[in-house]
Amino acid sequence: MNKIQTASDLKTVRVTLVRNTRKGKTIVTLCGGTGCHASGCTTVISAFKRELKKHKLHDTIDVKVTGCHGFCEKGPIVVIQPRGIFYKQVKSKDVKDIVEQTLVKGTIVDRLLYIDPLTGKKITYEKDVQFYKGQERIVFADNGLLDPYKIEDYLTIGGYTAAVKALTTMSSEKIIDDIKKSGLRGRGGAGFPTGVKWESCRRAKGTTKYIICNADEGDPGAYMDRSLIEGNPFSILEGMLIGAFAIGANQGIIYVRDEYPIAVQTLKNAIALARQWGFLGKNIFGSGFDFDLKIIRGAGAFVCGEETALIASVEGKKGEPRQRPPFPTQRGLWGKPTTINNVETWANIPYIINKGSQWFAGIGTEKSKGTKIFSLVGKINNTGLVEVPMGITLKEMIYSIGGGIPEGKSFKAVQTGGPSGGCIPKELLETPIDYEKLKEVGSIMGSGGMVVMDEDTCMVDVARYFLEFLQDESCGKCLACREGTKRMAEIVTDITKGQGKEGDIELLQELATTVKDTSMCGLGQTAANPVLSTIKFFRDEHRFRKWFLRHSPFRFYS
Repeated sequence: MNKIQTASDLKTVRVTLVRNTRKGKTIVTLCGGTGCHASGCTTVISAFKRELKKHKLHDTIDVKVTGCHGFCEKGPIVVIQPRGIFYKQVKSKDVKDIVEQTLVKGTIVDRLLYIDPLTGKKITYEKDVQFYKGQERIVFADNGLLDPYKIEDYLTIGGYTAAVKALTTMSSEKIIDDIKKSGLRGRGGAGFPTGVKWESCRRAKGTTKYIICNADEGDPGAYMDRSLIEGNPFSILEGMLIGAFAIGANQGIIYVRDEYPIAVQTLKNAIALARQWGFLGKNIFGSGFDFDLKIIRGAGAFVCGEETALIASVEGKKGEPRQRPPFPTQRGLWGKPTTINNVETWANIPYIINKGSQWFAGIGTEKSKGTKIFSLVGKINNTGLVEVPMGITLKEMIYSIGGGIPEGKSFKAVQTGGPSGGCIPKELLETPIDYEKLKEVGSIMGSGGMVVMDEDTCMVDVARYFLEFLQDESCGKCLACREGTKRMAEIVTDITKGQGKEGDIELLQELATTVKDTSMCGLGQTAANPVLSTIKFFRDEHRFRKWFLRHSPFRFYS
């Protein structure tokens, strides 16, 4: 394999790869994400290879281990392409039947079909599964089709054509202008306009600049970034290459949680392949631009998701935020201008460059453009990763895609935005999911965590859980966050034990507001959301829990 040195080289390689891809060839795709690994996908993969060899089909039928398909609750997932036959929760003992009945005879293994929780009907094809039908996948679209360890798969579907376009036909100013016009906002939590951030870094003084991919995904129940890395790391690297060229940075860093071993290994392989093919290194595409990447493994501190704390960690210091300004785009890593975006933000960049800013801006709402990936978890029939256009309502998300609440129970609330988000009640189910609307109801978009709760959920316990998490994860640098989250957690815990006092709820509100207004970083500024939202929408539950446990003859069980 020779390095890709020009745009013409890439075009030639892609034509060859497409020509060698046999149309209509049967491919057994198996989810190889972390969730399916936990469910035993490795034994299923081995069983397929063994059975195909036994039936002398190993030369005519491919087995492709892909990234996460999204429908994590139903893993290990097997999809037989090009027919799109969808089998869920496949075990190694099922493989013999799949090979003999579906791959040899062309019939369906009925017991492995997905049953729609709302209609009770068995679904044969992936495209007909309601969980997928309600989505609009862009950055997650190829996760179930690509082998994340083979860059050829990515090149076949047009990988790195956006980078070639950007580096050989566009100026830095044009790239940044397109990103600004697209309306792309950071997908890591705050939702700051990506193009504006890039422009600020581009204009900052200095010849040495850095870009960083924030893959320090710390929200409980959130795993969007991990799955993107595990399934399509090449799109993230391509996005970073384009961003680096636009900003004028020659060095990039991917800061990834150490608890993500599969993601780390996938990234290492993708970076090595990118260097081999000439997508990283010197004079990329003959443009005269040099760029390379390295991985920094984080220790799993939630606060390091905050930009300045992440920078401190990369520098080998304690991961704690610093006062801003100066912002990282002016004075970031090693005191140099630095742009930080999260995994999903970088993954969007190649699509915007290839399809245009107008295309991207046509998806979503007036101020929240494009799609967003959410991890839909909790008391819901269909759990997994969901990519939807901004502006879809909570009701559509929970009932149309999520399949509603299990066992016929009623919906009570949904918590969005991770531990720093708020709890939204059933009365607000028609709320559109975008940055502004979620903020209006006392929550945030965050990185995309979405926890659904049913009628049995105690909202006081929910507030206590997230407060304890935030208290543990506070770096302790500023008094408001360090002591405020601790005191709020103590008060809420007293209420759950039936030891609450008159005035506790009012004190909680006062404390929460103070912490929100006086904390230095985003962790402290949003730490009050679980408390304020549960009191706002479930105030009577706080009062009842406090009274009931103090007067109940069963209080000794608490």
